[in-house]
Amino acid sequence: MNLEVNTKMKISKSVKDVFEAFVYPVQMANYWFTGSDQWEQGKTITLRYMEYNAQVDIKILELEENKKIVFQWGAAGDGNVVTITLKELDSKSALIEVNEVGFKENDDELISKLLGNKEGWVYMLTCLKGYLEYGAILRAALVI
Repeated sequence: MNLEVNTKMKISKSVKDVFEAFVYPVQMANYWFTGSDQWEQGKTITLRYMEYNAQVDIKILELEENKKIVFQWGAAGDGNVVTITLKELDSKSALIEVNEVGFKENDDELISKLLGNKEGWVYMLTCLKGYLEYGAILRAALVI
């Protein structure tokens, strides 16, 4: 069984612009989480989603400028690992791929978690696209 979530989206901005939207908390707050600090390899960052009264710590495992971000949800080492890959399509567009692994096959809520996380990544990438391409602040505006 394939226990991963994979989501891709083209964004009409440079990979540099997309990368900076992830690692700088001031930008990220416009489309996803409010972060406590700039993302750097080895750091543990607290992310807050005020609209849903949610908070999570992530540990930045790998950060390759304009190319890749790898983090683990749950800084204690017990969460899924997310890899965000940025691929330059041309000077004005990038393909963003999010891959999440670590789901447990024997989890009674496996299907719900896989579907929910896939939905979450599509939602986040849609909000990121709206923010970077059009300046739209869609955070928590698309779902009830």
